[in-house]
Amino acid sequence: MDHAGSAMIDKLEVLRLGTRESMGRAAARAVADLIIETAAEKGEVTMIFAAAPSQNELLESLLAIPGIPWDRVVAMHMDEYIGLPAEAPQRFTHYLDQHLFKKAPFKEVHRLNSSAAEPMDECRRYARILERHPVDIVCMGVGENGHIAFNDPPVADFRDPELVKIVVLERACREQQVHDRCFDRLEDVPERAMTLTVPALFSAAHLVCVVPGQLKAEAVRRMLTGPVETACPASVLRTHRHARLYLDSDSASKL
Repeated sequence: MDHAGSAMIDKLEVLRLGTRESMGRAAARAVADLIIETAAEKGEVTMIFAAAPSQNELLESLLAIPGIPWDRVVAMHMDEYIGLPAEAPQRFTHYLDQHLFKKAPFKEVHRLNSSAAEPMDECRRYARILERHPVDIVCMGVGENGHIAFNDPPVADFRDPELVKIVVLERACREQQVHDRCFDRLEDVPERAMTLTVPALFSAAHLVCVVPGQLKAEAVRRMLTGPVETACPASVLRTHRHARLYLDSDSASKL
């Protein structure tokens, strides 16, 4: 890939920007346009958001764009830890409340409740919401081990029969949470989580994937140059009909 610009990798449009900030602004503009177009066409927009520091620039830029009809947006998120106290700042619901959900007048916000007495029942409840609200736009990232949501290589299934499931997190995934300074120690990172599955994410009309940083460079290389396989779950984005990947110079450095 050129130093800057765009390329097509199979069906995936890959856009490379110079900095995290320019990457976030470009992705936010694309997301805003999709929201406006979908709202005009359907009246309501269902969106799924990732919760991670990699999404900071996208969400900040998105909130700054005028004219987005947030009151027509039904918002959901894609994963949540099991076992953290309700007040734990590392909960993804807290991240999204702080960075997005409480900063815009959404029509509806549906949160995964990982404190539910029966986690499997909570997965089924969330799946029913997904069934009622066909997904229009997913804003997502990619993990250091190539995961999407919490679909790590050992548990990712491109034909998963479930929409939401409970998973055991791979060590590399848990180590990333320490690298991101979300947790101080590996022992503090929960071992289980709820996640939307690959088919649940892929049901969306549009995927917008934002991946900054040097620590993601190897995952990006494998995602774009290796085979499409669950050993690098993010590689499946190359098969989606309407997916865009936004990189900065660091995450694109091994291409």
